[in-house]
Amino acid sequence: MTLPRLSGRLLALIAVIAPMLALFVYAALRSGPLAPIAVTVATVESQAITPALSGIGTVQARYTYKIGPTYAGRLLTLEAHVGDRVVAGQVLGEMDPVDLHARIGAQQAAIRSAEAALRQAEARRAFAQTQARRYEQLFAVRGTSEESAAIKRQELALADAAHVAAREDANRFHAELDALRALRSSLLLVAPVTGLVTARHADPGTTVVAGQAVVEIIDPARLWVDARFDQISAEGLAGGLPAHIVLRSRPDQSLPGHVQRVEPQADVVTEEMLAKLAFEAPLSPMPPIGELAEVTVQLPELPAAPAIPNAALRTVNGQRGVWRLAGEDLAFAPITLGRGDLDGRVQVRSGLAAGDRIIVYSDTALTAGSRIRIVERL
Repeated sequence: MTLPRLSGRLLALIAVIAPMLALFVYAALRSGPLAPIAVTVATVESQAITPALSGIGTVQARYTYKIGPTYAGRLLTLEAHVGDRVVAGQVLGEMDPVDLHARIGAQQAAIRSAEAALRQAEARRAFAQTQARRYEQLFAVRGTSEESAAIKRQELALADAAHVAAREDANRFHAELDALRALRSSLLLVAPVTGLVTARHADPGTTVVAGQAVVEIIDPARLWVDARFDQISAEGLAGGLPAHIVLRSRPDQSLPGHVQRVEPQADVVTEEMLAKLAFEAPLSPMPPIGELAEVTVQLPELPAAPAIPNAALRTVNGQRGVWRLAGEDLAFAPITLGRGDLDGRVQVRSGLAAGDRIIVYSDTALTAGSRIRIVERL
């Protein structure tokens, strides 16, 4: 069989087209849609991790002292203003005493009268005692009648009773004066602690009722964060754990703290755990009460278990898992996750074992039939 002879022009054309076609096929297989997908690979290792719990809260005063009168009345003076620093025992204001000064003066006069009556009773008793002894001596030598001696004994008894009554009256008047002075002291609004005035609810001339707060004081050195954590991830939350607090007004500053206590009652509406976080040191300047804060609590270290980077997690057909390499084969492995830490590692409860190779990053989404190319980094 004789093959047809090719012309020189056709041979030249084939010589040009063949390399171009080969180059196109090579480029399509290396960098086009048919090219293998670049991926990074990691090996599952058994590691002990320290999980962390994140939440949000507000700065609150640990104690708020609400100062007001114990009796209804009119506010006479109030020298405390919001933002003032006060010391324990400082008089902040006073309620109108009305007629209390006059009542104290009348009581003091009554005491002086009672004391005078007591001195008279003591004098009468002393005289009655002298007379009673004298008549007893006379009766012993038959110098007077028994009836006269009995009369003197009765006078002594009456003098003793009058003396006791006068003494009790004087004591009663003194006690009433002490009560009036205590009432007078209760009209003074006194700071119970050294702190900062945060609220003023009344002005002089206002009538307030018993128990109504006129001034509120907090201790700036005793602040904490009223924090909330999702119940799903709050396992292990307990008092004493270290924490880091970032205030909204100080985003670049992480303040050390610790969990003061975990509230025994959770929020059933928001499904959150409630906890109080204390600062390790007093804050200067003091943050506003109610300022938002982001908190991170370091939970106890977990035992060693297979751990993977959380960047390797994918969702395929509604299942959470990773792409696993078995030799050159690529397969999706559903897994059950455990706790994670702030370094981006998460423990695997089931679905993987230590030593398995998994895909961490890929240029595009993977499928079971994807061709891959392992690289150091993307």
